[in-house]
Amino acid sequence: MSGSRPLTAKECGKILNVSRETLARLEEYVALLVKWQRRVNLVAESTLADVWRRHVLDSGQLYRYIPPNAASIVDIGSGAGFPGLVLAIMGVTNVELIESKGKKCHFLSEVAATTKTRVTIHQARAEQVATRNAAIVTARAVAPLDRLLEVAFPFFGVNTVGLFSKGQHVDGELTAAHKCWNMSVEKIQSVTDSSSTILRVSRLRHVRRK
Repeated sequence: MSGSRPLTAKECGKILNVSRETLARLEEYVALLVKWQRRVNLVAESTLADVWRRHVLDSGQLYRYIPPNAASIVDIGSGAGFPGLVLAIMGVTNVELIESKGKKCHFLSEVAATTKTRVTIHQARAEQVATRNAAIVTARAVAPLDRLLEVAFPFFGVNTVGLFSKGQHVDGELTAAHKCWNMSVEKIQSVTDSSSTILRVSRLRHVRRK
């Protein structure tokens, strides 16, 4: 799905199969992102030219992998809200956004209020948030996989699934992670970039040392 021409809002909405009302809310989100980016570094400046592909579609593609009855979603290192806030706008319920930087939390709050989206925002590092077993744990561009799993593990129960967006170094990250972690992992091709992968991680547990 990658290409030289930027994706439009309408094209993104069609790929994600969202309603007109949901697309309008995503457009409000993007408008606020562009406005805030002038004074707060929310995303890499170079990605704004293709914001609908690089951020909205890249986040929204996870929606199909989230069960409709998922009890809770924990998004680690939410930043500007990708992917957690996009998923909440698309209709995923009980989304918790964890972000340590105050300015980014203020941005998330404004987007949530403007788009009338119900989310819980934690201004803290993930390690500081009271842990519980989540149905889904998401993260995007947070840390190499072995470190990310260490942060995410306290939110993992027996049936928890992690959905982690990774780039071209995914195989090396998996090799490093398997030294410390046992897990079931499925590699899913991203629709936004041929070099990007979604890792669907389950049955996560530490490697037992002999």
